[in-house]
Amino acid sequence: MTFRMPAEWTEHEGCLMAWPTRADLWGDTFASAKTEYALVARAISEFEPVTMVTVPGAADEARELCGEAVTVIEIPIDDAWFRDSGPIFVTDADGRRSGVDFRFNAWGRKHSPWDSDDRVAAALIERVGDTRIASDMILEGGAITVDGEGTLITTEQCLLHPNRNPDMTREEIEAEIKARLGVEKIIWLPYGGALDTETDGHVDGVCAFVAPAKVVVQLPDDPEHPDYVRSRANKAVLEASTDAQGRPFEVVAIPQSNSLEWGGVEIEVSYLNFYIANGGVVVPVADHPSDAGALAVIQSVFPDRKVVGVPTPTVAYGGGGVHCITQQVPVARKDA
Repeated sequence: MTFRMPAEWTEHEGCLMAWPTRADLWGDTFASAKTEYALVARAISEFEPVTMVTVPGAADEARELCGEAVTVIEIPIDDAWFRDSGPIFVTDADGRRSGVDFRFNAWGRKHSPWDSDDRVAAALIERVGDTRIASDMILEGGAITVDGEGTLITTEQCLLHPNRNPDMTREEIEAEIKARLGVEKIIWLPYGGALDTETDGHVDGVCAFVAPAKVVVQLPDDPEHPDYVRSRANKAVLEASTDAQGRPFEVVAIPQSNSLEWGGVEIEVSYLNFYIANGGVVVPVADHPSDAGALAVIQSVFPDRKVVGVPTPTVAYGGGGVHCITQQVPVARKDA
């Protein structure tokens, strides 16, 4: 039976999130992180059901901040980035759904412990009643973007990093992704974000599918920006490529110019790190003058969806954005 990972814009049964847990990651911004996660959950719950996973004992706090529209459950977790540690759901031609459980090692053993996060995908797949498809390969959901029609985009900077799958060749990594996610063609961008040392350059910080044969890329307009040249190299690869159906890509640029100080460090809130919900798009913003222009670009590529900006500077300080803290659950056939 052939399964394929649906595009993010297909209909969702709901969205999975995890409550901020690792206090040493957030430091003095821990309370602010919880507030922002709750704001994101509330925004998404306007479009589709949200399930928030907390460590045992934290459910009451999460319920209070997230509100009644968000379902809160307790499962052991180590961290709060479900795009990467959560399951990746796939469906077959008849709408039957399964969950793929890739291994997780905290982005190359950067944070310890991570054993609960490595097990949480299996627990969530069991909870929704789906068949579990296990893989021994380490893969985070933020490292890939798919069109649901056989094409996947990733970055060499992340997927070929020796701290993930040092015993696998590029060809072996490609073969495993194709087998588990129903992909026919993989496009390798050379670069993730230069400042993205946490994930080693996830693709959801530089590029995202928004429709078949259509992608948005982050394209800083300041020549002094560390990604100015790198992002243009990525764009050139996309413009020279075709998707699995042989179609050339339409490439839409999103500017990145919202540098600000947060938690004592300089950060950028990635507008591209958005979540596509049922009828909506939830976008990280920075309360910065550049927000309006970025939201206008995103609205232009999603004319039939409501685009909502949620201030998430603390999430950016922690190393991610709205996409990083969410994982969609596509709809399944009711009798599957």
